[in-house]
Amino acid sequence: MKPVTIEVRTDRRTRILDITALVKAAVQDAGFKHGAVMVYVPHTTAGVTINENADPDVKYDMETTLNRLVPEDPTYRHAEGNADSHLKASMMGFSTMVPIHEGRLMLGTWQGIMFCEFDGPRNRKVIVSFLAGA
Repeated sequence: MKPVTIEVRTDRRTRILDITALVKAAVQDAGFKHGAVMVYVPHTTAGVTINENADPDVKYDMETTLNRLVPEDPTYRHAEGNADSHLKASMMGFSTMVPIHEGRLMLGTWQGIMFCEFDGPRNRKVIVSFLAGA
């Protein structure tokens, strides 16, 4: 099955967006029923993770904590001025897997798929690949 590309637009430098509905729509549009999806971010200053999506303060806490742990700092050696963005993206990771059963994402009650922007605002891509199961 051919991968699906999802377009994501971010509106500030650091932004964590819930993309669960977009991934769910990709699964449904593809008619995919059983297996898993890999959600992959093909960027070096953005990532993806799974975390709580019920309380928006979780996203705020994640953003502010990552900014505190890895601040913008002009003493980084990377010349583009976004070294902190590369570090944060590596900390979050560039892909995640979600099992699919009967066409449904098998996420926990409070879980959502989070796109993590660290060098925005930008237009980004998220690749959803389908891995067939029995």
